[in-house]
Amino acid sequence: MSSTKPKAVIYERLAELAQALGHAHRLELLEHIAQGAKSVEALSARAGLTFANASRHLQILRRAHLVEGERVGKQVFYHLSGEAEVIGLLKALGALGERNIAEIERVRTDYFRARDALEPISRAELMDRLENGLVTVLDVRPEDEFAAGHLPHAVNIPLAELDRRLGELPADREVIAYCRGPYCVLSFDAVAALRAKGVQARRLVDGYPEWKISGLPVEAAASPVSQAE
Repeated sequence: MSSTKPKAVIYERLAELAQALGHAHRLELLEHIAQGAKSVEALSARAGLTFANASRHLQILRRAHLVEGERVGKQVFYHLSGEAEVIGLLKALGALGERNIAEIERVRTDYFRARDALEPISRAELMDRLENGLVTVLDVRPEDEFAAGHLPHAVNIPLAELDRRLGELPADREVIAYCRGPYCVLSFDAVAALRAKGVQARRLVDGYPEWKISGLPVEAAASPVSQAE
């Protein structure tokens, strides 16, 4: 019988998991993968990393069983391993950081709250208002992320195209914008831009991944993996 204490074994494995999370690039890669399966090429471009650097970080996440890879032709697509658990872990990490790290709170105050001092709309409230046709839901993520999955009846206008395509939004309803998650600046910038144009707008409290794992309905086109097959 092994002399290693079971608790020690568990803590060692948990420490390895924590170590895999211990890099800003890997946390950002997880945020991108949470939007839907993506190739290494797409992830490196989205995160502003070289292909080699992105691959190295993805391998670390894979060894920690935080992501899984699937080869399709010459490309490898990554998706979360245990979607609800990984997204929940990132959410808990963020909540702990907001409470314990002064610099995170300073950034939230200086940027996020300065951009939007209004209380964001909760998932439950948005679902109720959606069912009653009271709001227009605006997804400001890139088109590929929207295709991988989005909120019901959402209109996809990437942030860079918002000013040009403003006329696509109904003028008689409040607009609720969302993007990748609680630290994604796209929805903050979209709400600020809409209000500057006189549009009544708020943002969702978090993003698509949190909506999905909460069990609320989503819509999706074909996944990037199936499209590549």
